[in-house]
Amino acid sequence: MLTNSRLVHQPHDHGRCIDAALNRALALCAERNARMTPTRESVLRLLWQSHQPLGAYQLQDQLATLLGKPIAPPTVYRAIEFLMALGLIHRIASLNAYLGCPFPNSEHSNLFMICTHCGSAAEVTHSPLNDMLQKASDKANFTLQSQTLELFGLCPQCSDTNNGVQP
Repeated sequence: MLTNSRLVHQPHDHGRCIDAALNRALALCAERNARMTPTRESVLRLLWQSHQPLGAYQLQDQLATLLGKPIAPPTVYRAIEFLMALGLIHRIASLNAYLGCPFPNSEHSNLFMICTHCGSAAEVTHSPLNDMLQKASDKANFTLQSQTLELFGLCPQCSDTNNGVQP
């Protein structure tokens, strides 16, 4: 059973979703005495707009369009580093892309379900899986510091549309 999940693959009020993510980010910045600059906020907003992981150059292009001026790659990478350091976003390694985190400032498993058809991604937590990985690490006398699992398949909407058949 998945717990603490915010399944983006389910219908939801997307505007409220983005607002909630930004409110959590601003509260976390205030708590840690960190500055949420307009550029950092714009990058975070872009990452939450589609629930699709975005690469740095996609973010750079979208940010330039949004601001109406060219944006240098280091500006985007500095914003990404800041957001990752606060736990507000995650890197999806296999896609070399980034995704907003619905559980910032909390310990969780980094389990991502990525739709191979529409590209949407959802982060979920699953306590039994976390426990299993911890037990396996303990058995191997391995100190587990972090974990990231990426699952690829079809989200409910794409499964319904394609009758479960990958296009």
